[in-house]
Amino acid sequence: MQIGELSRRTGVSVRMLRYYEDEGLLTPARRASGYRDFGAEDEKIVRAIRQLSAAGLKLDFIRQFLPCLRSEGPILHPCPDLMAAMERQMQALDDQIRQYGESRAMLAGYYAEMRDHLQTT
Repeated sequence: MQIGELSRRTGVSVRMLRYYEDEGLLTPARRASGYRDFGAEDEKIVRAIRQLSAAGLKLDFIRQFLPCLRSEGPILHPCPDLMAAMERQMQALDDQIRQYGESRAMLAGYYAEMRDHLQTT
C-alpha cells in the first residue's frame, strides 16, 4: 500500500509516517517508480509505535523494541541496560496510573458533592 493508504488505516499523518521512516522505525520497500510500498507488517508496527508513544514512551526507547514489534514474540537478548530501562518505564507508567486514579477519585468526590447539593436544593 502507498503511504496515503497506511495513513488512512492507522490514523497517523503522512508527515509522521515519513518521520518514522527518517528515524529508521519503518523501512518500506520501494516500487520501480520510487513510491513507498508498505505492507501489513508496517501497519502493525505503526499501530504499536502509536500505542507505545501514547503511553509516554519516547521513540529512542521504542526503537529498542523494533525487533519484537516485527515478530510474534520477544526476540531481544536480555541485557542489563535494556532491562533497567524497561523497569524504569514500567515504574513511570505505574506512577502515572496511580496519579490518574487519585485525580479521578478527587473529581468523583467533587462530582458527588455537587450532585448531592443539587438534589437537596
